[in-house]
Formats: sequence, C-alpha cells, structure tokens
Amino acid sequence: MMDNKPFEKPVVVELGHVGKYRHINSTREAAECLMTVWPLNRGERHRDALDTCLKALEGYRSTADARRALVEAARESEVLVPEDRLPDAKLH
Repeated sequence: MMDNKPFEKPVVVELGHVGKYRHINSTREAAECLMTVWPLNRGERHRDALDTCLKALEGYRSTADARRALVEAARESEVLVPEDRLPDAKLH
C-alpha cells in the first residue's frame, strides 16, 4: 500500500466557487484532487503534477517535488490561493 506522504505545508486552492478553499495536505490528496475535482482548464503543468504525485507515491520522486508541481499546476489553472488571501493564519 502506498504511503500518504504528507506535505511540510499544505497547498491551498480555490475550487468550485469563490471562497471555497481546499487545503491539500499530502501527495495522495494532491493526486486525488488532480484526478477528480481539478478545473477543466488543465494544461501541461496539470499533467506534470499528476505524474509527479504518482511517482512520489511510488517512491520515485520526493514529496517536495510533488508539492512544487501541484503549486505550479494550481498557478496554471488560476486556483492557487496566496497565503495573504487566507481568512486566518491557521491552515487546518
């Protein structure tokens, strides 16, 4: 069974509608999100992020690589929430 591979710090994305934040805390959560609820404006960074997350879950890439790839995909799809836009400092 694959390890969850938690991120050092969550990645926060805004999915569905304005203000609906999702805190992605691990490589497994990132892969699930990229496969199931990611917006339709998917590009090359989305494919790279999904591939990197799956490889990290299999032990071929690092969790840090997976997190970085997810951040890039979120920027590409314009769903990344900058830390200064979060309603409070707590990310859980």
